[in-house]
Amino acid sequence: MLKGKTVVLAVSGSIAAYKIPNLARMLKKEGANVQVLMTQNAAQFINPITFESLTGNKCLIDTFDRNFQYSVEHVALAKQADVVMIAPASANVIGKIACGIADDMLTTTVMACPCPKIIAPAMNHNMYHNSIVGENLQKLARHGYIIIPPDSGMLANGDSGDGRMPEEKVLMEYIVRQIGFPKDLAGKKVLVTAGATREAIDPVRFITNHSSGRMGCAVARAAMLRGADVTLVCGHMDVDPPMFVKTVPVVSAAEMADAVLSAADEQDIIIKAAAVSDYTPVTTSASKIKKSDSDMSVPLKRTTDILKTLGEKKRPGQLICGFSMETDDLLANSRRKLTAKNCDMICANSLTAEDSGFGVQTNILTLITSGGEENLSKMTKEEAAHIILDRLIEMSETTL
Repeated sequence: MLKGKTVVLAVSGSIAAYKIPNLARMLKKEGANVQVLMTQNAAQFINPITFESLTGNKCLIDTFDRNFQYSVEHVALAKQADVVMIAPASANVIGKIACGIADDMLTTTVMACPCPKIIAPAMNHNMYHNSIVGENLQKLARHGYIIIPPDSGMLANGDSGDGRMPEEKVLMEYIVRQIGFPKDLAGKKVLVTAGATREAIDPVRFITNHSSGRMGCAVARAAMLRGADVTLVCGHMDVDPPMFVKTVPVVSAAEMADAVLSAADEQDIIIKAAAVSDYTPVTTSASKIKKSDSDMSVPLKRTTDILKTLGEKKRPGQLICGFSMETDDLLANSRRKLTAKNCDMICANSLTAEDSGFGVQTNILTLITSGGEENLSKMTKEEAAHIILDRLIEMSETTL
């Protein structure tokens, strides 16, 4: 994902510096060339040898180090960088950068970098809310710096409040969002559905299915990483929604239909990965239905067929992709669905294949279009999501 990319981690003096070695390890695992800059104060919290062991590169601290690798070290490194993350960013370093002060290796390199720059503030709650610090962060944001909001919780001095640097996986997502993938969906609006709907029988019981939401979230994240403006309409899920997408939580099939159809017209691509109930109780009891010795039946009625309605209202240039999950006659049923619901693509997903379907990390899909079928091998849902988007982008280019 990050092979061939250079990430510069600029570490300033904060106890939160202990998180950055793990971030460096995560970046290396994804193939990035990781270069670390430290202030003198940061070296009091983390030994530079730690970073050198993890990255295989010299950790740079002193601007006037005579054992330099480049002719003008901070300029050469700035030219290499695809992204710079200042994390943790102390109030001192934030103030220096905001005022154009470049008096050490970290600040001189940051000033020389033309690439995207991300700042993760980390400091005491009261320092973070100091008006001067706030003005400095606002100034940096106006100059194009990306500011990561701090988390709330227990701080190093025992206080509770915001000012704590987010966990490594959050920092990683900011970096991947910037440089992980080409932005071939920039300017496009993509709506994705995910998860399972729940149809209430009474305040205690409901009808649902086994959808975890993993596939839909993988598609939403992939579209976001490729530059799209993503809306995720989600029912119940076993996973958290991806960062940087607009999330619209719903419960029932009717709520999902309202959310999807109200936003559909402005979307360039709609991908329906949610498992929506086909039926809902005719009536929902206001109180719990008490058990008895006799059998119970629950009359059901059809819900709105969201995919069919989208197909009927599809505007020129819009692409609609649905998912099909079957136990029998997967391909034949999916082909009929493609035509009957006026879709551009159906992702056929077998429940009988091992390591495919509900609740697992992988899928085995067949992508069905009017032009034929493409059988995908077993792969992660994230990998499958990117292939789905690749094919939809190719289709959009042929219709221009």
